[in-house]
Amino acid sequence: MAGIGANPLDAQASPEKPQASGTQTLMRGLALLECVAAGIGDVKGIAARLGTPRSTTHRMLNSLTQDGYLHHVPYKGYLLGPKLIALGMRALEQRPLVAIARPHIEELARQTGDTVHLGVVEGAEVFYLDKIPNTRGLEMRSRIGLRMPLASTGLGKALLLGLPRERWPELYDQALRLTAAAPERPPLAPWPEFESRLAAYVDRGWSFDLEENEIGIRCVGAPIRDVRNQVVAAISVASAVPYMPDERMAELGPMVRAVADAISKDLGWKRDERASGHR
Repeated sequence: MAGIGANPLDAQASPEKPQASGTQTLMRGLALLECVAAGIGDVKGIAARLGTPRSTTHRMLNSLTQDGYLHHVPYKGYLLGPKLIALGMRALEQRPLVAIARPHIEELARQTGDTVHLGVVEGAEVFYLDKIPNTRGLEMRSRIGLRMPLASTGLGKALLLGLPRERWPELYDQALRLTAAAPERPPLAPWPEFESRLAAYVDRGWSFDLEENEIGIRCVGAPIRDVRNQVVAAISVASAVPYMPDERMAELGPMVRAVADAISKDLGWKRDERASGHR
């Protein structure tokens, strides 16, 4: 029973406080995991990013480590743990596109010896859904879960082929802003040249990345369509410049498009024989 003079509204509101506190704790835990995923693995750095006391941060890290969501390496810091790896794999498996495309891109990687990517549009960026590593021993910064500007990657430009041309300038400008903010990134071609190239990519059904995203890396991409004939994803073959001369890129174009078409057919797409391309 409430005491004399107690406000009945206080008694009604009190059950909500633990719920609010629980939600805050959950969101802090998720933010902490995102910090570690971004490469911040020390208590000091995580506490600074979250704005929480070190003691609180340390308790959260201990709990997440004990439950398998994080892994602690002495003198090095925290890494994502086995539970998150398992959940990430389960999330990928639950996206039918990944399961359908995987055999196709594995075979493409085997035939070419190059890195093969699968990605989808997320806003103004391409989100990397899958990656099959190359057999040449080459390292590149792409990884599953990475987001990059649509207008600066072969994978992204393949996705642009399915977007209205009216959106091309806007997406080009967004990629330009990112390039300006990161001097280490290669410059994009001037807009008239970029637009002309993209129009040519539409006509033939595949796209090129001529070191516009990462110096020393070239890509050939092609769009994937669904039963509605809409571009829902794209694939790309990527390798270092010595393995990607102009002649080989021209040869890879039809091959990459053929694999993208095979994935599209598995998604229910049918080629319109009356059309010269996918348009």
